Amino acid sequence: MTDLSDLSIPLAQAGVSIIDQAFSNFWAVFAIKVGAVVLFFLVAPLGIGYMEHKVLAHMQHRLGPMYAGAFHGWAQLIADGVKFIQKEDIVPRAADRWVFSMAPAVVMVPYILLFVIIPFSPEIFVLDLDVGIFFAMAITAITVIGVLMAGWASANKFSLIGALRAAAQLIAYELPLILAAVAVVMQAGTLSLVGIAEAQRQYWFVLTQPIGFGIFLIASLAELTRPPFDMPIADSEIIFGAYTEYTGLKFAFFLLAEYGGIVALSALAAVLYLGAYQGPILPAPIWMAAKIGGLSFFVIWLRATYPRLREDQLQRMAWVALIPLSLLNILVTGVIKVAV
Repeated sequence: MTDLSDLSIPLAQAGVSIIDQAFSNFWAVFAIKVGAVVLFFLVAPLGIGYMEHKVLAHMQHRLGPMYAGAFHGWAQLIADGVKFIQKEDIVPRAADRWVFSMAPAVVMVPYILLFVIIPFSPEIFVLDLDVGIFFAMAITAITVIGVLMAGWASANKFSLIGALRAAAQLIAYELPLILAAVAVVMQAGTLSLVGIAEAQRQYWFVLTQPIGFGIFLIASLAELTRPPFDMPIADSEIIFGAYTEYTGLKFAFFLLAEYGGIVALSALAAVLYLGAYQGPILPAPIWMAAKIGGLSFFVIWLRATYPRLREDQLQRMAWVALIPLSLLNILVTGVIKVAV
């Protein structure tokens, strides 16, 4: 196992971001960091959304979007955004207006905050928190509150059913997600995401934690309610789940949160298991972007491959399979950590 005491020099160099090195004024640093996070959140999900259009099109032997932006429909997501802005914002008469309006923000903001702690190189990050992984796990758990707000405030029984399904699913899969990350923290000896990345200079943790990596990916898919774990948004059964009554820009925010969540959890998986920005020859940010793109492609690939699980199958997988496996993974990691 890698001992962080042997990595004191790299970690000391990795502790200060390039923005903090370039500017000494607090407000200038704050403004640049906020702008960088917001810009990345607005741009990266568009790329993943376009990837989903084209990847699914090729897998299903279709062309996908081809006209918006002329070259292979590259501006389709921008055109969709303009369309959502122009659509009428309708709030159901019986809805709780304030809760209904705040729900999209409660779902979207946690993923924005998650990018604050994601490192793209030893010097390219916003914050290197000593409790980075704890912050990441805590902040992603907030999304379930937004989904419940959306379903309850809509005054629609189908929305409420979708919200309750989502809450049960997110609570069930939050446990294996956290337990898989615990094993990585034990091996790295730190909660800092930069520290975890630096601890993988000799080898990536996917080599020693293959079971944990699989559990983390499955739990991430369930957290995002992506196929085959899209029971809360089963369009053939409950229209569009908790988001049925949403229109216009509010509905667009939910879609943006979904694609932003794909990027965020792919980045988190890359940091925990794939060495983050570690790699030969190419610059560190390129490696990080490539790993995020590869994991995002995997998420899209599964949508075109597997059918939706039943609700009982979904819950059984979490409680009967993933949680015991993740506990066993922690036990094995602990034994090896003490023995080696």
